[in-house]
Amino acid sequence: MTTTVSFPPSDTTRLRLARSIGGTISPKSVVASGNGIVLAQNMMYQHTITAYSSAGDLVTTIPDSVDLAGFGVPNHPGISRGAPVEAAFAPDVRTVYVSNYSMYGAGFGPEGSDTCTPRSGYDDSFVYRIDVTRLVVDQVIKVGPVPKYVATTPDDRYVLVTNWCGYDLSVVDRATGREVRRIPLGPYPRGIVVSPDSRTAYVAVMGTSNIAVIDLNTLSVASWMYGVGSGPRHLVLSPDGRWLYATLNGAGLIAKIDLTTRTVVARVHTGVNPRSMAISADGRALYVVNYGSDSVSKLRAGDMSLLQTIATQHHPIGITYDRKTASVWVACYVGRILVFSDAA
Repeated sequence: MTTTVSFPPSDTTRLRLARSIGGTISPKSVVASGNGIVLAQNMMYQHTITAYSSAGDLVTTIPDSVDLAGFGVPNHPGISRGAPVEAAFAPDVRTVYVSNYSMYGAGFGPEGSDTCTPRSGYDDSFVYRIDVTRLVVDQVIKVGPVPKYVATTPDDRYVLVTNWCGYDLSVVDRATGREVRRIPLGPYPRGIVVSPDSRTAYVAVMGTSNIAVIDLNTLSVASWMYGVGSGPRHLVLSPDGRWLYATLNGAGLIAKIDLTTRTVVARVHTGVNPRSMAISADGRALYVVNYGSDSVSKLRAGDMSLLQTIATQHHPIGITYDRKTASVWVACYVGRILVFSDAA
């Protein structure tokens, strides 16, 4: 029998460092399943994904080495390796999808770059599907060049992947494991969120000041939210789907957007280069890593007031909220994961 744990409203609690995790890691991102597993994507040259329990104990290390021929992918004999960037669990939490910045091995060209265009000639890459029970790669899916963010739709129909150097969005049919559409977006698309009804996706296009609104019925850009702020990178959505929050890496701000009017209602400063962001299970608190300030900030989602700022290890880059334990995990490039309790 599953025991449901109740936590105080998240805008009334305080972050407290509970654990610091090290090892042979260089975490780019960290993502919690919500029912006991947390994955850290270690890019670029560790070539691993590390799986932890919600308590912070290492469960296993998953190598990014795959035999593409064994998955029916031609022209890449032998073992290929990836470079994990981001991950997204499927709605049933039985599988998780991991994007790979580049692939390494027979038949692959030069490593991808953060400065590029679709004419740069970088190879298409792959998203791995990992079986959460066995914690092994059980499917590979070809997407665009230098894929970064990945999201799944609540209705379990699609996996969405932003291709940094492709300037587009890959739409993958989850049932077949195949890409069915690439939607052009412009320079450096990154963060993705999907509405609770699975009809709309929002994509941050980091090389602009804009957010794309994707119609998931027609698989096309329905409209744009222009002028949100410089360098929109990461997006989170309130549980009811009304409020969209965006980190603005270029502007150094966090934006709150009312999706009923698609207007920005607040912009606040948390630190230098706010990168990734998470939202609490009750939607009352936001957590932001400030890459250039070596800190994590907690905001009240309602009025966007700053509740707390805590120093971290150097270059915090990834963050996730674990609803099972009401804890916030922060991935730092220097090779540490900090786990903060936010339960009291």
